[in-house]
Amino acid sequence: MERVSRREIQPRAQAALATSPIFELREIRVEQQNGTLLLTGAVSSYYHKQLAQEVVLAVCRQCHQDELELINSIEVP
Repeated sequence: MERVSRREIQPRAQAALATSPIFELREIRVEQQNGTLLLTGAVSSYYHKQLAQEVVLAVCRQCHQDELELINSIEVP
């Protein structure tokens, strides 16, 4: 598989969350600054927080961008 450029990761990660069958993940935002992806928003459980992170990590692996740092700042009330 061809390596995808870093600037293409954020829109792909955002799209993966936006089309998730789990409704809560659709509201999570993905921001990118250099080699860092930041996840923000709120979900109702730590399970959903972890699930959102795994969705984004899967996109990074699929695009051969495993070296990106991922910061999960999703809030759980």
